[in-house]
Amino acid sequence: MSGKFVPEFTPLFTVLSLVSLLGAGCTSDSGPPPADLAFVNARVYTVDNARPWAEAVVVRDDKIVFVGDARDAATHIGDATDVRDLDGKLMLPGFIDSHMHLFDSAKYANALELTIDQTIDEWVSEIARHARENPDLPVLFGYGFLATTFGPTGPTRQLIDAVVPDRPVLIMDEGFHAAWANTAALDLLNVTRDTPDPAPGFSYYKRDRDGEATGYILEGAAIAAAEIFASRSEDAVVAGMVSFIELMNRYGITAAFDAGAQNDEAEDVAPVLRRVEEAGELTLRVVGSAYTNNPALADVAVERALQWGDLVHGQRYRYDTLKISYDGTIESRSAAMFEEYQGEPGNSGATVYTEEQLVEMMSGAAARGIDIHVHSLGDRAIRETLDAIETVRQQQADSPTRYAITHLEVIDLQDISRFAELGVIAQTSPVWFAYDDLGKQFLNEDQFNRYWLVGSLKNSGARLTFGSDHPATGLGAFGMYPLLGIEMGMTRQTHGEPDALIQPPAGERLGIESMIQGYTIEGAYQLRMENQIGSIEVGKKADLIVLDQNIFETDTYSIHKTKVLLTVLDGEIVHEL
Repeated sequence: MSGKFVPEFTPLFTVLSLVSLLGAGCTSDSGPPPADLAFVNARVYTVDNARPWAEAVVVRDDKIVFVGDARDAATHIGDATDVRDLDGKLMLPGFIDSHMHLFDSAKYANALELTIDQTIDEWVSEIARHARENPDLPVLFGYGFLATTFGPTGPTRQLIDAVVPDRPVLIMDEGFHAAWANTAALDLLNVTRDTPDPAPGFSYYKRDRDGEATGYILEGAAIAAAEIFASRSEDAVVAGMVSFIELMNRYGITAAFDAGAQNDEAEDVAPVLRRVEEAGELTLRVVGSAYTNNPALADVAVERALQWGDLVHGQRYRYDTLKISYDGTIESRSAAMFEEYQGEPGNSGATVYTEEQLVEMMSGAAARGIDIHVHSLGDRAIRETLDAIETVRQQQADSPTRYAITHLEVIDLQDISRFAELGVIAQTSPVWFAYDDLGKQFLNEDQFNRYWLVGSLKNSGARLTFGSDHPATGLGAFGMYPLLGIEMGMTRQTHGEPDALIQPPAGERLGIESMIQGYTIEGAYQLRMENQIGSIEVGKKADLIVLDQNIFETDTYSIHKTKVLLTVLDGEIVHEL
C-alpha cells in the first residue's frame, strides 16, 4: 500500500481515536483477517440498488470486503489497517470513460490544444505562439477548433500562412473529422488541384472556384493527414501514455474504453501498453477496439478485430471490440441525415459503408462473440445501424455480442424505444450538450430539437453510458473530466452558467443518479466488467474515489469545480490531493 494519507481536513488524533473506538487490533480467531484499508465517517454512494448509501468501506488486497456502517466495519480493522476518516466526504465508484481515444491521446500529449470557445483570431494567435515556442519542430500539429465557426466554406490555408508560412501546420477540428492545413502542409501531403478526393462528397479536399485546395480537409483524408503529422517514436508515445493516465487518475477515472487508434495497427499499440504495464504505470483498466473506417477493408474487419484481441492484452487491458465508424459529423455536414443540410441542396450526409457491408461486418463479429461499437451520429445513420443490429440479432440469436451505438446526436423519435428492445447501449458525451448555436445553421428546427435525446432513452429503459471522446472534446483535457460531464448532462447548458441557453429539448435533462450510473455501473456493463467494477459492493474490485464536495447537495452549476481528493485502483492509491 501507499504511505499513510491523512486529509488536510482531518487531524491525526481524530483518526487514531477512531481506530481505538472501532476496536483496532481486534484479530480474534473467529473474526476476518485485518483489512489493508478502511474508509469511515464517509457518505458512500454505492450505485448498488440493494444498498445505495453507506458510511464505511473496507478493502483487503484489491477487493472490497465490507460496505456498511462504522461499527460493523470494526471487525475488519487491525493494527496494520490504514484507517481514513473522510469527515463526511462523498465516496463514489471510480469513474469509467466509456468512449475516448487513449492511444491517440498519448500520441497527441504535446500537441497544440485549441478550444471551441475561442475565436478565429485567437486560434491563429495560438498557432503563431506554438510555432514561436517550438522553433525546432519540422512540422506543427494541433487540434480543437470548431469547424462551424468558419461557416460553410470552412477554414482556409491563408489564415495560417499569414503567421506560419515556412513550416507545415495541420490542426484537427474538435471532432477529429476535419483538418485545417496551411499551404506548406498541403505541399507536404502532395495535395494539388489534380489530387483525387478519396471519397468525393465525404472524404475530400475542399476547393475554391479555381479548383485549388482551400486548406479544409474532410473525414478520411483528414485522419490520414493527422497520422503523418502526429507520428512519433515508441518512446515518446509511452511517455505520453504515462502522463495522460496520470491526468485521468487525477480526474477520478479508473477505467476506459479506447474507441480506436485511427490508422494504427495492433503491432503499434501492443508494445506501448506492454511497456507501460511492465513499468507499473498502467493505473487504469482499458478495454479497447480495432477501429475500422475504410470500406475497402470491410471484408477483413472481423479478422483484424480477432488479431487485435490476440496481440493487445495484458493484466489490465484487452482490445477485443470491433469499432465501426458509420458516418461523419454535423459540423462537417457528413453525418447521415434523412433531410438535406440547410443551405446545401443535395447534401444529406453519407455513410462510410453500405448497409449490406454493415450487416456483414456485424454478423461476422457476432458469430465470434465480438462486441461491437458503432459511430452513428445522424438520424439516418442511427436508423440503419439499429436495422442492422436487428437483422444480426435474428441471424445470430445465440451470440453473446453486446452492441453500443455512440454519439447519437440527432435521433428520430420512432427509434428511441428500439435501443431497449434490441438491448443496444446508448453511448454519448455530455460535454457536448451545450447549446449549439453554430451547428444550428445547418439543421432545420425539427432536427435541432432532436439533439441528445438521453432523457427519452433513459425513460424507455435503454442503458446509457457516458464518455469524453478525448481528444475530441472541444474543451481540451478538461472536457474529459467526468464531473464536468455530470453537470452538463444535468443542465444541458455551458458549465457554470445558469443563464446560458439550454440545448433543447430541456426535458431531456438527466438527474444526478442517472449521470453517475452512466459513468460507473453502466459503463462497467459496456466493458463487460459489471461483476467486477462500477459499484461499491463486497467482492468487487476496490476502484474508489473521494470528492471534496457532495455533488448531491452542492449547486448544480458548481459540480464542475469539484476536486477529486483520492483515487483508488485495486486497493492502491493512484492519486491523492
